[in-house]
Amino acid sequence: MKKLLLSVALAATSLNSFAQTEQDSITFDPQYQLNSAQRVLSANKDAVTLGAYGEITYNQPEGDNGELDVQRLVMLLGYQFNDEVQFFTEIEFEHVEEVYVEQAFVNYNFARNINFRAGLMLVPMGIINEYHEPTTFNGVERPAIAGSIIPTTWREIGLGLTGRINSANLTYQAYVFNGFKSTDASGKGLIGGSSGLRGGRQKGIQSTVNTPNLSAKVEYYGILGMRLGLAGYFGRTQAADEVDMLDGADVGMSMVGLDARYVYKRFTARGEYIYASLSDTEAYNDLTGRDLGSALSGWYAEAAYNLLPLMNKQKLFAFARYEDYDTHAATEGDLVENPAYDRNDITLGLSYHIVPGVVFKGDYQIKDNAVEGYEAKNQLNFGIGVWF
Repeated sequence: MKKLLLSVALAATSLNSFAQTEQDSITFDPQYQLNSAQRVLSANKDAVTLGAYGEITYNQPEGDNGELDVQRLVMLLGYQFNDEVQFFTEIEFEHVEEVYVEQAFVNYNFARNINFRAGLMLVPMGIINEYHEPTTFNGVERPAIAGSIIPTTWREIGLGLTGRINSANLTYQAYVFNGFKSTDASGKGLIGGSSGLRGGRQKGIQSTVNTPNLSAKVEYYGILGMRLGLAGYFGRTQAADEVDMLDGADVGMSMVGLDARYVYKRFTARGEYIYASLSDTEAYNDLTGRDLGSALSGWYAEAAYNLLPLMNKQKLFAFARYEDYDTHAATEGDLVENPAYDRNDITLGLSYHIVPGVVFKGDYQIKDNAVEGYEAKNQLNFGIGVWF
């Protein structure tokens, strides 16, 4: 009996050392919106902080079988060592069987409004790459440019500074990261085609680094209800040691992004524009046999309206989104621009937030590209998303 009582007491003591992240109650105002890392790091509790987000989806393309999928379940874990030093990590289970570390970094607040961060972190480009929790965006699937142009979830190992300049209504991030991997040890090309840079993400998995890359973003929040972002990413891709001296093994890249989020009462809107310029792609394609474009670009605009009264804790957003994206916005040498890579999507749907942190989604996507006579496979989607 004494052993049983001792075990219960120890369990109770252990439970008291844990804290849960606060419920997602400020999702829709971009001036106060937080992502998972920001919420955990702002918990201000002398404890291990736990949380999670996840989504289950159903996709039904026209003429094909539907697909049901536990797309992702992400466990959030943070710890505050003292008033200045914290640790945050995300452990992601994708499609039930794949496990990744999505983020893992130390945050050191060494001066007022100045933080030093080091570890595996999100690259600050666009909206969705940093705010990809399912209750923070409309649509069952993330916008397509967050897959083909910005390869969400885009994270790499690096270090840098983050902070806020209150007098100018600005936040800033500046990092040095390792870059995309463009060529493996056998000379196989990892980037190009319809997926653009996506195949080059190293995700912190025994990442090779040759040339460090620079990433930065500033956001302005001085207009009521609005947040504006300007981001840049500059450097070169990385190639495996066995081939990194070959002409065309790596390419140079410069990416810039603009984004905006706005809310007024029951109306919300957002949009972003991304342009990536790549150099040395002709030599890269000659070496690898790939079809990497010399420019990738994309944009989208979205508007949503809450159909329920503003004072209602539940929210039902009807939304429409138009996006246009092209992984062959330009090509070099003999490579001809592929019109199938010049795509546009229209997404119409509903997002029903039954409580802060739980959303049911449904939408219909009308897909098209620049191929003459192309018959699109439009798609119906349903999903459940949670975040706590």
